[in-house]
Amino acid sequence: MLSPFSYWENNTYFTNLDLIVIGSGIVGLNAAINYKKAHPLHNVLVVERGMLPNGASTKNAGFACFGSPSELLDDLSNYSEQEVFSLVEKRWKGLSELRQLLGDANIDFQNNGGMELFTADNPSLYESCLDQLSYLNRSLQNIIGNDIYSIDQNSYGFQNLSGIIKNRFEGQIDTGKMMLTLTRYVREQGIHILNNIQVSGITDESDHVLVHTESVGDLRAGKVIVATNGFAKSLLHIDVEPARAQVLITKPLEKVPFQGTFHYDKGYYYFRNIHNRVLFGGGRNLDFKTENTTDMVTTPLVMNELERLLKTVILPGTPHEIDYSWVGIMGVGNTKTALVKPYSENVICAVRMGGMGVAIGALIGKEAAELLN
Repeated sequence: MLSPFSYWENNTYFTNLDLIVIGSGIVGLNAAINYKKAHPLHNVLVVERGMLPNGASTKNAGFACFGSPSELLDDLSNYSEQEVFSLVEKRWKGLSELRQLLGDANIDFQNNGGMELFTADNPSLYESCLDQLSYLNRSLQNIIGNDIYSIDQNSYGFQNLSGIIKNRFEGQIDTGKMMLTLTRYVREQGIHILNNIQVSGITDESDHVLVHTESVGDLRAGKVIVATNGFAKSLLHIDVEPARAQVLITKPLEKVPFQGTFHYDKGYYYFRNIHNRVLFGGGRNLDFKTENTTDMVTTPLVMNELERLLKTVILPGTPHEIDYSWVGIMGVGNTKTALVKPYSENVICAVRMGGMGVAIGALIGKEAAELLN
């Protein structure tokens, strides 16, 4: 039988695997780290379908955020206070976990604040958020320790707004630097990462798990963690759907008139400064059905709206050109709570970040690893 690998390769990378983690994003790598720390003599392998993490970990907007007022109030109309504020606490703790693990300098964390913009064509949304601002601050004090939200002045040059509310504890990171540092840290722990490995299925055999791949055949391990978020439904029968996020970035500007992370329309739109550019994404709510996909392409409907808002609201009067655009795939479901649980005897799922993978990814990865201890 002809093998695609030598004896040395088979013996080094594919033999006596205690854990295989599927997905090399924030969740998967943190799961591998925490498992390896608890079991330093165990062999851990991370497999990734892309050349780089192929979901959202390196394709997001780099927001270190945990909830804008309109988003939280919208959540409170659908979920209980306990569910909503517990999720905020997880996001806050997850960000702290990520920063402590990698260090602020290595992820370029900047605490420039997070601002929610309210457009002039929907003044009632701004008024309703103002009415509930004290309630939100009181409810979150036990988590953050201080008042979070306050009214902000429009000193940024935006047009067609009814108001701005600021979250002074939100920040921004460079997700490229974050994932590079995280990957380096994983390898320093003796964990192997293999890229361009397309997993086609998983079979739990009670005393071991077979991970079926198209390129290297079946991989055998004692345990498996599935951390593929929006792509998980191709492997597991669970409540998670893909949600495409479309993002664009401008060419360098002579001067960016603002610093910080900005979002509006209940978090469905978001933009920020980065390296003398403006990054702008969102618009999934324009056509939810079409955006529930893993297709890595942009659409005219969303891109045209992003460009229109960039011209009329965000950079009015500022000459700018679009440099390029990209997409990332998030995982969503019937609830915003992440899905971290045993799927079968030897398989754990850690998916459904709900667009908050930067905030909760490190914590969810840790929780997944603890289920195997």
